[in-house]
Amino acid sequence: MKYRRLGRSGLKVSEISLGSWLTFGKTVDVSMATKTIHKAYELGVNFFDSANVYERGEGERILANALKEFPRSSYVITTKAFWPMGEGPNDKGLSRKHIMEQVHASLKRMNLEYVDVFYCHRYDHDTPVEETLRAIDDLIRQGKILYVGVSEWSAAQIQEAITIADKYLLDRIIVNQPQYNMFHRDIEDEIIPVSEKNGISQVVFSPLAQGVLTGKYKGGTIPTGSRGANEQVNGWVKKIINDIVLTKLDRLEDLAKEMGITLPELALSWILRQHNIASTLVGASNPEQIQANAKASDIVLSFEEIKRVEEILTV
Repeated sequence: MKYRRLGRSGLKVSEISLGSWLTFGKTVDVSMATKTIHKAYELGVNFFDSANVYERGEGERILANALKEFPRSSYVITTKAFWPMGEGPNDKGLSRKHIMEQVHASLKRMNLEYVDVFYCHRYDHDTPVEETLRAIDDLIRQGKILYVGVSEWSAAQIQEAITIADKYLLDRIIVNQPQYNMFHRDIEDEIIPVSEKNGISQVVFSPLAQGVLTGKYKGGTIPTGSRGANEQVNGWVKKIINDIVLTKLDRLEDLAKEMGITLPELALSWILRQHNIASTLVGASNPEQIQANAKASDIVLSFEEIKRVEEILTV
């Protein structure tokens, strides 16, 4: 496993990281989740992602409980806040009240003194960015958060946060967590340039396009029990799959075979060609899946191989 610096910080994270959305506490039982997390750690994965909203905290509990047998200094664990955690008007968003309450609730669920990275899970149009950043800065000074990140913020929103942080000498964002894969490349035009300018890394989610880039949906069918069959993912998968994408998948799979690697390994190593991407966040339902995905960290695509991928994707 290789490691990269997270933004303009000294923190180093594994190129492959393990997420817990729709897996731990939902489709994967505790025993299998623990085995998967332990296998990831064994393979050198030191970066583990969760959020308060993942099964209303159950994802956090399972992840932290599985990691507790390892030295706390040996892994990086994250959580997030924004989405509703209750029915009240203050049970969502990025107000000081919600952030403070949710960070403390997450720490209690995970039985931790601090989280390494706290993400603003989306941009909150109802709360001034200064209020959000000041609340997080206070938690950093208290030692309950070490670094701050955002997820799915626009380039303009990221720049706004940096400008405000610099004006009031608050801790800066060092990481953004956007969606990115071969069929979803929006961050290349604006997000990556503004992030590179400001010392912010990307930790990307959905690198295999919710399973589309594993080849499991060949022919456009979604197998029962697959990730794409989940009601929260099904719409995404159906939106991605069409005749053009299926043709590209066939060509990408042929290229991967020619290179002696799998289609997922090609998809993940293609993402890691971007130096601004510190880590690619994968989901895994069993140890075998994380073991297969971790291999991508050892693959460095040549200029010619990247060119051939681009030719397939831009047809």
